[in-house]
Amino acid sequence: MISEIVEGLRRPQKMIAPKYFYDERGSELFEEITRLPEYYPTQTELGIMRRHADEIADLIGSRASLIEFGSGSSLKTRTLLEHLHELAAYVPVDIAEDHLQESAQAVQREFPETEVLPTVADFTKPFDLPEPVVEPLRNLVYFPGSTIGNFTTDSAVDLLRVIHQIAGAHGALLIGADLQKDPETIERAYNDSAGVTAEFNLNVLNHLNNVYGGDFDTSRFRHRADYNRDEGRIEMYLVSTAKQEVSIGGEDVLIEQGEAILTEYSHKYTLEGFAGMAGEAGYDVDHVWMDDERLFSVQYLTRS
Repeated sequence: MISEIVEGLRRPQKMIAPKYFYDERGSELFEEITRLPEYYPTQTELGIMRRHADEIADLIGSRASLIEFGSGSSLKTRTLLEHLHELAAYVPVDIAEDHLQESAQAVQREFPETEVLPTVADFTKPFDLPEPVVEPLRNLVYFPGSTIGNFTTDSAVDLLRVIHQIAGAHGALLIGADLQKDPETIERAYNDSAGVTAEFNLNVLNHLNNVYGGDFDTSRFRHRADYNRDEGRIEMYLVSTAKQEVSIGGEDVLIEQGEAILTEYSHKYTLEGFAGMAGEAGYDVDHVWMDDERLFSVQYLTRS
């Protein structure tokens, strides 16, 4: 992990992978972001899920194992759990163990008849699934929130291939994908007036300090999020307000005044572009559901 972080900070375009956002505080801040009036993706996706839950459940069928990548608070998953037929098990997967366990326990209390099997893993790489008591007829991977947009196109295809492997021969994927729209609407979502996204972005440095022995001073960085029209994505940065040297894992890194550390991409897709990317990973887009304003999509993918 430390070698990956140091390597990212030594690149010409310094970067920190977005998975490092999600310590316990980072997970709490992201949940707060999802409730902000400017942040349209969560409430829009939740509305789509509620509107089409019965149709989605019928497509998935009976006795599936629901495997959620990046489970967070499992808010949207509850809508699925309320509608799925004879669910074999719910397997939330996340890298932040404490937050995962708390969320899993909350789901278990709410759905006592469902076997809940929380799994701590970096889902960008293959991992072993737990074995439910009831053997599932199929695996459904659920990847909400347009987290797929945090990856470059090549990395997103690689992740979809991992999902393809995890889901197995009869498996499917239910995924959230944010759509291209008015750039001002997108930029407001990542530059909220309350400053919660800025705090979330800066907290990645606290995480590196606490877990990986860094000595970042968060007061010497500021949040920036811009929409790159050519690439169709939000780019989120931490900008150094002074020339400084930071240390992590015994390695020193020089950061110039005004130099920006990339912390996140958030790609916004066309339906055609997303289908092409899914096809490279061995998927066909079977169904697409959208809100009336076509801000966001929930897509059901099956193996080609």
